[in-house]
Amino acid sequence: MNYAEAMEYIHNTLKFGIKLGLHNMQILLDLMGNPHRKLRFVHVAGTNGKGSTVAYISNILIESGYRVGIYTSPYIERFTERIKINGQEIGESELGRLADFVKEKVEVMLEKGENHPTEFEIVTAIAFQFFLENSCDVVVLEVGLGGRHDSTNIIGTPELSVITTISYDHMDRLGNTLEEIAFEKAGIIKESGNVVIHPQTDSVERVFCNICREKGAKLHKADFTQLRVIEFGIDGQKFDCDGYKSLEISLLGEHQVRNACVAIKACEILQGKGFKITDETIRKGLKSTRWPGRMEVVNRNPLFIIDGAHNAEGAKALSNALNQYFPDKRKIFIIGVLKDKDYKSIIESVAPISYKIVAVTPNSDRALPAEELAIVLKSYCNSVLINDTIKDAVNTCMQISTTNDLICAFGSLYFIGEIRKIFKL
Repeated sequence: MNYAEAMEYIHNTLKFGIKLGLHNMQILLDLMGNPHRKLRFVHVAGTNGKGSTVAYISNILIESGYRVGIYTSPYIERFTERIKINGQEIGESELGRLADFVKEKVEVMLEKGENHPTEFEIVTAIAFQFFLENSCDVVVLEVGLGGRHDSTNIIGTPELSVITTISYDHMDRLGNTLEEIAFEKAGIIKESGNVVIHPQTDSVERVFCNICREKGAKLHKADFTQLRVIEFGIDGQKFDCDGYKSLEISLLGEHQVRNACVAIKACEILQGKGFKITDETIRKGLKSTRWPGRMEVVNRNPLFIIDGAHNAEGAKALSNALNQYFPDKRKIFIIGVLKDKDYKSIIESVAPISYKIVAVTPNSDRALPAEELAIVLKSYCNSVLINDTIKDAVNTCMQISTTNDLICAFGSLYFIGEIRKIFKL
């Protein structure tokens, strides 16, 4: 296949939906020769902060001289962003060739009477094959949904499991309490493995402790007691963390400092397992990390920020960061939500700091129409506008804003990816 044909094939498998479980994945990988069994992994789960934590760990490993496969989802602008080696996206021709290879194995599965794999299963299989063929030393692997039954969890005991913050999201599949959600995320904890967690509530940490005890795994918790932000500004921040002084990151928001501390703890555990990581490569890896769509400045006059906050915890972290960085600016938000999300909780996090809100309809079958969203928004904010398209919303905000205003668009990565394209970063 060429790239266009590969994309058509992959996207056509969306009709098979999301099927949590490992049966299909195991059959497909068996037919492929089980590429995942010849790779080493750092496996990352959690509700928020997965992508940033993957980016920090990957860059530290790259600075340490390793050939690093990176698997994330979803993408912002290009599908190939999901599969990288040392920061370089998979080539379009390579993706086409590997999609063809996997498609042949899927056809064998169907001949045997098995179910068709889902889109995520197919893409994960392509990624494993790509990383194997390109001799990756280690793969930093982001969970797609949950953990226990996610396609990525087909791997055996990884070098390290990492679990970021746990909050409410995908409750229809993962459970209605934080403890139930944590149990699903903790499915990536394997026999005799090592686990690093972001500090959580006591009840959530008990879930992790109990599972580690059952599996004979060793639990490590990032330590924020010595965390101190020294400087912060629009171009990044400097902080001390657990014995490290004046570390620098370009990502904004105190939540990104905490994610960096989790990545440091993860790399210290990898050091203990023989990885040649030094204090200097940790420092360089953190400083070199870029992760689009996370409090990213896409325009400076007027100031325009995009962020991938798509649940209550993410919106709260965004609200706190905007208040911390820009306490004196009036804040204009562009909001588009999916109707199956808890969008009222998201709105409640940002409405108190909003000056104006522009409602739009995201390009999704699951989108809440802007007119319906505006009705909800008007109970929180006195000035609500409606635009038909994302481009119209951006133009409106650019026209009505002054030098004292901050424009912020947030939501799904696909949503903010469309805005990012408008500014052609």
